[in-house]
Amino acid sequence: MPRAFRCRSPSRSDSATPRTVPSAPDAVHAAWHDASTAPEWTGPALWLHADLHPANILTAHGTFCGVIDFGDLCAGDPAYDLAAMWLLLPDNNTTDHFHAAYQPTPDTATTRRARGWAVARALGGILIGDDGIHGRPGGKPTWGPPAHAALQRLTATTH
Repeated sequence: MPRAFRCRSPSRSDSATPRTVPSAPDAVHAAWHDASTAPEWTGPALWLHADLHPANILTAHGTFCGVIDFGDLCAGDPAYDLAAMWLLLPDNNTTDHFHAAYQPTPDTATTRRARGWAVARALGGILIGDDGIHGRPGGKPTWGPPAHAALQRLTATTH
């Protein structure tokens, strides 16, 4: 996604979203619609990594230990970086623990926007994975499975 889209509300992002994948399941479109209709972030623009996904997170023995690739750093709506929890964490139980521990606790609107961004990013990961499987430029076959798993979790829950 272009950097400008990463720093603002889903309601102001007309491209690179689930709307561009008409064949996506209804639950995907419903999650994006919910995010797009959530109140926009009215707080101060916060620093965002803006590219948190499994390839940019370092782990040691299953524990997060670092973040790389700050090339998309920007300031904006924290929902974009919060979306990463659905892409990085292995199951809804872990996501629930993240929600309980994250400070300051995101309000409902921020969580709705984050969920929409997570759906959009999971779709992007699926497409990049598919490109990798078929040998297309820029494709990364290892991106597909975690993106599919994230999308499945996202469309199975409402929080």
